[in-house]
Amino acid sequence: MSLPNSENASTLENAMQLMIQTFHKYSGNEGDKYTLSRAELKEMLTTELGNYLGNAQDKEAVDKVMGDLDSNNDGEVDFTEFIILVGALTVACNDFFLEFNDKPEKKK
Repeated sequence: MSLPNSENASTLENAMQLMIQTFHKYSGNEGDKYTLSRAELKEMLTTELGNYLGNAQDKEAVDKVMGDLDSNNDGEVDFTEFIILVGALTVACNDFFLEFNDKPEKKK
């Protein structure tokens, strides 16, 4: 399967390509090139998701995310585990915006 040319790709196809590229931008800097180590995960969380995750610099927060994602307990996050994180954050953001938009506007 080849990736579609981004000029011809749909918005969703471009988003999928971006998730794949982002994962591989950080994976393999140390150790297995198809997984994220704890340090690679921390760098990715800080750089790519800092606005949504808050203090990704906090070691305990990174350890919690790593523990929650690392379903096979191998000390690394593979692409499937990474997609679970992105999916869960996307659901949480959607829920937040739905709740935010459902609040009645205050009259001035």
